[in-house]
Amino acid sequence: MHPILTFFHVDSTAELVWVGIGFLAQVLFGSRFIVQWFHSEKAGESVIPIAFWWLSLTGGALMFAYAIYRWDPVFMLGQGLGLFVYVRNLMLIRRSSNREVTG
Repeated sequence: MHPILTFFHVDSTAELVWVGIGFLAQVLFGSRFIVQWFHSEKAGESVIPIAFWWLSLTGGALMFAYAIYRWDPVFMLGQGLGLFVYVRNLMLIRRSSNREVTG
């Protein structure tokens, strides 16, 4: 068995790809806090930029897919519920932006 497969405790290249998807999901999801911090420092107050919600949705969706692949119901429930929050916030932002444009 290849040492990389052994290191990540997987039996196939397909499983290794899923581990890569899981890592990518964690990076995207974690980076939302860096983005939020950067925008807050720039504004001089606590703000949540739209990029925060997009990173939350993308990272959360990938983590949800990974949780389904691993068939982890605890992880699926946690990530699945979060997706509703991220989508709803993006909907509210879009509605607010449309109201500002139409005045």
